[in-house]
Amino acid sequence: GGRGVADPLSPAGLPCAFSPLNQAYFALASADGQLRVWETANNRLHQEYVPSAHLSGTCTCLAWAPARLQAKESPQRKKRKSEAIETSNQIDLLAIGTAVGSILLYSTVKGELHSKLISGGHDNKVNCIQWHQDNGCLYSCSDDKYIVEWNTQTCKVKCKWKGDNSSVSSLCISPDGKMLLSAGRTIKLWVLETKEIYRHFTGHATPVSTLIFTTIRPPNEIQPFDGITGLYFLSGAVHDRLLNVWQVRSENKEKNAVMSFTVTDEPVYIDLTLSENKEEPVKLAVVCRDGQVHLFEHILNGYCKKPLTSNCTIQIATPGKGKKSTPKPIPILAAGFCSDKMSLLLVYGNWFQPVIERVALNSKESHMCLVRDISNCWAPKVETAVTKVRTPVVNSEAKVLVPGVPGHHAAIKPAPPQIEEVESKRKLGENEISIEERLGALDIDTKKEKDDLPQTNSFPVLLTQGLESNDFEMLNKVLQTRNLNLIKRTVLRMPLHAVIPLLQELTKRLQGHPNSAVLMVQWLKCVLTVHASYLSTLPDLVPQLGTLYQLMESRVKTFQKLSHLHGKLILLITQVTASEKTKGMTCPAQKAKLVYEEESSEEESDDEIAEKDSDDNWDEDEEEKESEKDEDVDEENEEEEEDVEEKDEENGEEDRDVASEKELNGDSDLDPENESEE
Repeated sequence: GGRGVADPLSPAGLPCAFSPLNQAYFALASADGQLRVWETANNRLHQEYVPSAHLSGTCTCLAWAPARLQAKESPQRKKRKSEAIETSNQIDLLAIGTAVGSILLYSTVKGELHSKLISGGHDNKVNCIQWHQDNGCLYSCSDDKYIVEWNTQTCKVKCKWKGDNSSVSSLCISPDGKMLLSAGRTIKLWVLETKEIYRHFTGHATPVSTLIFTTIRPPNEIQPFDGITGLYFLSGAVHDRLLNVWQVRSENKEKNAVMSFTVTDEPVYIDLTLSENKEEPVKLAVVCRDGQVHLFEHILNGYCKKPLTSNCTIQIATPGKGKKSTPKPIPILAAGFCSDKMSLLLVYGNWFQPVIERVALNSKESHMCLVRDISNCWAPKVETAVTKVRTPVVNSEAKVLVPGVPGHHAAIKPAPPQIEEVESKRKLGENEISIEERLGALDIDTKKEKDDLPQTNSFPVLLTQGLESNDFEMLNKVLQTRNLNLIKRTVLRMPLHAVIPLLQELTKRLQGHPNSAVLMVQWLKCVLTVHASYLSTLPDLVPQLGTLYQLMESRVKTFQKLSHLHGKLILLITQVTASEKTKGMTCPAQKAKLVYEEESSEEESDDEIAEKDSDDNWDEDEEEKESEKDEDVDEENEEEEEDVEEKDEENGEEDRDVASEKELNGDSDLDPENESEE
């Protein structure tokens, strides 16, 4: 079926794009399914859009409608008034392809969905969308092997044809608008009018993630120009550190690349300045998965055997404050040339709160390292009608009003007294107490007071708000709780639309520190058991949970080996202690005057005792372990236990009959025993 999120051959990076008119906006679809549009000039969040729950396909590609659409009126006929208005509105449209095959047209001016392209289109992940420069058509390609031509006014399919024998991953329209490049692994050039293949190119060994034309005119103007022959285009592919340049030539010429550019890692985002005449070099900015940008400048004229290396590399790092801290690299997420072709817009930092900065290109240096401090950029600067959530810093004297279930009044209660003890602990010389300890303190308090129900009621509310606004502290407050009943009640009361975002947040946190992972496993278990029926109704569950599956598999993989090792070690240790005991025994006088052949000798019986001893010990130890696991002690430092729970977890996911933990633990305990019998 559909390639999941965790598919190794899906492109790295997230779908993002600069708007066509002087890059005023930068659209970014984050992994949590939200579309955010940032203003590039002042780094403000311009808009945030969350596709509604029934279209819960995550965004897989983005494309802004071209700026030329509203400027050019087509000369064929006078347009009716309504039509002219339609096209002029198209300037602000952003096409969003989803994992389920639908395409949404989002209006950034209105801040809402403009229309949906669903019927008759794709039935699998949309990989690439291209707008036609002139006629307002939209072209899309998908894992379902088809290319679709859409009429964006009527939202209907104009034409649909099979583009490849496997998924089609990338598209590009020729400068004159009459041809279309498409690629899976091999690259094809189609005549748009007849949908026939005009040329083939060998392509890459992995799915092609980028196709862009690099020239508008052919290098030699000897023959009359037919609009395509002699043009160069560029292709980049997943896991491929070479970008290839191809030239469209006459039928019988070879179909291989004419030159290539080499970069340090898989390309994530590529932008270039078009070469408009044969003297003008093409400028290329390639953002790699390792967070660097490579700049190339090259006049395209014919064949070049050796891969070209970059003229300049740009990296960004944090300032190394103090003696101990070392500068850390800050990943660059995207880069686009400004209209003057002399400066570059860099987007860097994290996906939730990227920093956008204009950098003048200094052609002399071969390496630029920009030092930037982004530690204070975590708080989102939202200045639109997006829910504004602020989490206040609580001091111990303040009274806290806790939000209850809407319509109920929450009890007013003073801040928990335990925090003061923790505060004093901080004064005693520990630099910083962890959020976990602080929340642990909060939690002791909730157990003491019986009338504390409003607090638990507010947890689902806090959780939902935290997920919607990506509020790190608020999510921590909820997710760091150790109270299993509280976790259960929160999961039971949370709204369904928050289930997938919560699972994604948990997946993210599971990859972190083992200590926090222990807590996340409890949440995960609860969500998957309580909301199993809802999850099983989602059409795109597999891609949504892909990363989680992979995570679990990799964690559980080592578990069996660990159990075996555990068994062997116990066996060794018991034998060592037993042999030490026998050494301690006083031996009878060495020289025997008479030896009776019928009975067993002294030493032999000694050995038997030792063996018995070790066996008994072994069993005792084993029982102890079993009882310990059955009690389900929540010990953070016991990694095996965490693993057992994860195994339990995975079972619960795969067959939905969540086997009782005891049985599973029993199974895992059998491993070391078998080992000993062998």
